[in-house]
Amino acid sequence: MSSPPDPPARPDPPAPTGPGVARTGDGLRLAFGTLSVLPVRVPNVDRAVAGRAMAAAPLVGLVLGGLAAGVLAVASYADTGPLLAAVLALGSLALLTRGLHLDGLADVADGLGSGKPPEGALRIMKASDIGPFGVLALLFTLLAQTAALTQTGARHGADAAAVALVVAVVCGRIAIGLGCLRRVPAARPGGLGAMVAGTLRPATVVGLAVLLAAAAAGLGAAGELGPVRPPIAVGAGMLAATALLWHTVRRFGGITGDVLGALTETAATTVLVVLSTG
Repeated sequence: MSSPPDPPARPDPPAPTGPGVARTGDGLRLAFGTLSVLPVRVPNVDRAVAGRAMAAAPLVGLVLGGLAAGVLAVASYADTGPLLAAVLALGSLALLTRGLHLDGLADVADGLGSGKPPEGALRIMKASDIGPFGVLALLFTLLAQTAALTQTGARHGADAAAVALVVAVVCGRIAIGLGCLRRVPAARPGGLGAMVAGTLRPATVVGLAVLLAAAAAGLGAAGELGPVRPPIAVGAGMLAATALLWHTVRRFGGITGDVLGALTETAATTVLVVLSTG
């Protein structure tokens, strides 16, 4: 009797990556795909992945802030003057984010300015048009950002303005985490707000803010801003965003994606304004 044939060879099993590693990668991709113009696709998105994306938002801010600071540096090298350099840098930042956070700021301003109860305010925020409160919020926010960045560049030089811009952009993305803290509810059952609400621990947001404050102090000490004002600016930006978060939760009953955008612009503007003083 002949011996049975050898069993077919089995392929080697894939190297283990673990669900945590995969979800972290998905979260990072989702962060860049949501908060920037990069066309990144994430096949599986759930609350765990969304939470990791919000925790990775400051990294997106670091990349976007670095690119905008590069535009500022090139414009300054071309001797455009501090005002035009600031306009070009902030304009590039709006393009890199598709104006996402500015749109959220305008919608929140319209919702708050309407004076309507939560349901009516949320309907106004969801509409595609921008009302007078939104227009005013965009106008004064962009004017404040441009004036502050111009003042920093004129007073301390282009390098200091670039540092201020990066710190402001990263702080704005850390402020997103405030709206994702546990016990902060979503205002409506669907949308980005419902996906990310309650996904982050306070220690994560506080740790990121402290890390940014320490890095900002070091950059300020090495440049013209000094070691004291940058951490104060980060703290002021987080406090301003916290105040807005408290007000919007009280008025709308929770957060939406628009609220997260408004938190970003509020924190970033506050940082730029504080760094332009003194």
